[in-house]
Amino acid sequence: MVEVVPAVLVKSREELLEHIARVRESVSVVHIDIMDNEFVPNKTIGLESLSELPDGISYEFHWMVKNPERWIAKINGNHLHLVHVETINKKNWEALTKICVRSGCRLGLVLNPETSIEKLEPYIKEVSRVVVMAVHPGFYGQKYISDVEEKIRALRTGFPELEVEVDGGVNPETAERACGAGANFLAAASAVYSAKNPREAIENISAAGRHGAGTGE
Repeated sequence: MVEVVPAVLVKSREELLEHIARVRESVSVVHIDIMDNEFVPNKTIGLESLSELPDGISYEFHWMVKNPERWIAKINGNHLHLVHVETINKKNWEALTKICVRSGCRLGLVLNPETSIEKLEPYIKEVSRVVVMAVHPGFYGQKYISDVEEKIRALRTGFPELEVEVDGGVNPETAERACGAGANFLAAASAVYSAKNPREAIENISAAGRHGAGTGE
């Protein structure tokens, strides 16, 4: 299975709803980036924009923030919350897991390009997904860092059932490479939202990913 997840990086609720509307008929999940101008040098929508999102699709929240537990505690629902391993320690991981038991949410881990997969070891058996950043987080339109494919291969080999998502610089060419290395989720931003036809862009990325994974043309 290869799934394309449109990634939304915006600064207002109006933009968020517009981005969701453009893709909701083409996908089952939308990836929403939240940045606090501390963990990364950019600021996006905040908690006030995340309530009462459109029904009919699921959401994964990518928390590029310090102290993610303080943010996630204020979000209800069985969403997937993606937290950077660079922000995690034993204490706040315990807090995060308790929050998810209470709200029914799921946790995933995110790994920056320069972070080794060994950082995941204390937590990886408690999550179903790891996101490998193929760019430095914070901004759209960056070039895909192909070196991260080594991490993808290592994760797929070490954890065959793990959902491995790649985020950053995803287009048909890089999707094929990432899925060839073992990724099965593709967070695509510019390649989807800069296209005249987002549905067609999503289909092209998905087809390239499946070709790379050897699961179809």
